[in-house]
Amino acid sequence: MGSIHTFTGKKIDPPNIYSGMTVSQLINFFSSTGYNARRLAEASEIMKDMIDTDSTVCLTLARAMTPIGMGKSISTMIENGFIDWIVSTGANAYHDLHFAYGLPIRQGHFNVDDDVLYSKQIVRIYDVYIKEMGTIQAQDIIVQNDLNTLKVGEQGLSTADISYALGKAAKEGSTYPEKSFLVSAYENNVPVYLPSVSDSSIGLNMLPLLFKGKGIYPNIILDIAESAAILWKSKRSGGIELGGGVPKNFFQQTGPALYQILKIKEGGQDYIIQLTDSRPDTGGLSGATLQEGKSWGKIKTSHKGNVIVYGDASVYFPILCAYILSECSPRKIKMFYKNKNKWVEELKDRYLQKNSI
Repeated sequence: MGSIHTFTGKKIDPPNIYSGMTVSQLINFFSSTGYNARRLAEASEIMKDMIDTDSTVCLTLARAMTPIGMGKSISTMIENGFIDWIVSTGANAYHDLHFAYGLPIRQGHFNVDDDVLYSKQIVRIYDVYIKEMGTIQAQDIIVQNDLNTLKVGEQGLSTADISYALGKAAKEGSTYPEKSFLVSAYENNVPVYLPSVSDSSIGLNMLPLLFKGKGIYPNIILDIAESAAILWKSKRSGGIELGGGVPKNFFQQTGPALYQILKIKEGGQDYIIQLTDSRPDTGGLSGATLQEGKSWGKIKTSHKGNVIVYGDASVYFPILCAYILSECSPRKIKMFYKNKNKWVEELKDRYLQKNSI
């Protein structure tokens, strides 16, 4: 920390911008500047270090990224072995499925009369339009049918099991499975956790099944066990957070789950990158600095391996993905979904042995 209080930093020498720059050259340009351009360059280097050291990489997905088509970018990162597990809002998982089933989403406008849109059965996410009947309610029928086929094991289902089932159904029954990150996650054994599932249309679609006595419902505490087991089994671990919210904290609480609650492993995450427009000074988790997480045992150290890039994740995330795809060789798929149940049993045995004395 001492060096940050001296006049020894890299000299700012105005960099050149030129025709035909690659994304790597653009990131190098950013690294020679300041503010959030420089933060994005730092994030790129941290992400590259995560990949090069074969660290476990989690993606957290809080902003409405899939309605604008970001699911295909997530799929590409999964297929190259750059994302090992995902924590998402239920909404991002739900809207991702529209593209697989060919249900329409259109570019719209942000300065509109929403009473008029409602009368035309159009729902809006800022400048994105979705059809009420042709997309939302059509998707509801599909999701309810898929959830009705779920089978439960002894411990119940985690939300990763629900995501896996929805991805499997879309792989087998949709028109464009290649457009869904849930399908890619299913194909590559990448678990997708939906810790706030009740706060989404996936949760809403469990309501008719509840009333009909047909539903199979998630054991959300099993989500905690599985995610903690992933960190426990990882020699090095980190994540990239798009926005904040529940996905951010669910990912980061894996450290306290092992350290504070189970008292098995200290340290938390080695790396965290967050892309957010939330402020830290209002006390909300979404804007909380990553350094603050050290006091909770969420990260290894507040001094390195973490950065917040302030701004719109819909701009920064594709640049970051393009940089990693340009600079890093594909990694072997880690198959976490296939191993998660076994790891939970091992974690359980370790805890019970430790606490039987």
